[in-house]
Amino acid sequence: MKKVAVFCGSSIGFNEVYKNEAIKLGNHFIEHNIGLVYGGGKIGMMGILADTIIEKNGNVIGVIPGLLRHEEVAHANITEMIVTKTMSKRKIKISKLVDGYIALPGGFGTLDEIFEALTLGQLGIETKPVGILNTNGFFNHLILQLDVMVKEGYLKQSNKEMLIISESVEDLISQMFHYKVPEMTKIINKVVK
Repeated sequence: MKKVAVFCGSSIGFNEVYKNEAIKLGNHFIEHNIGLVYGGGKIGMMGILADTIIEKNGNVIGVIPGLLRHEEVAHANITEMIVTKTMSKRKIKISKLVDGYIALPGGFGTLDEIFEALTLGQLGIETKPVGILNTNGFFNHLILQLDVMVKEGYLKQSNKEMLIISESVEDLISQMFHYKVPEMTKIINKVVK
């Protein structure tokens, strides 16, 4: 993985543990020469992550829709800023740039983007690893909801298992590096193409 998209909040949250894990992830990217692709913001978790990597001369690409490119939101000191016309075009651009996806704590936007990445994988449109850094159990209830979806017949267990979940930065990245595309996804991918 040379470039990874990280989806996370434009808020810092109420617990410093999230900020500390974002810094740890940024440092891990630097140590392993992984470029960051993210939403382009300078605030919240996004800003912490980008600043950590930029301070050590790492590669940071922001992809931001024009409607969010205000001086108080857009990061001015990253390697490259790509401005798109819409949120949808931003997702497409990010998809073309990255080798994998990670979600850190965030809100609706974070969930929207990580679930879109999972859906693309489920349909075989993409074959990239998708991970959640479950710091402080932040995603525990979401993971339980996925179990309910499997139990009630709305999600296949094999598709749920596409989502890589870890509480450790090192373990998450290691699992993502060793990700193997599920057989079902490979079959669907052949049919779609």
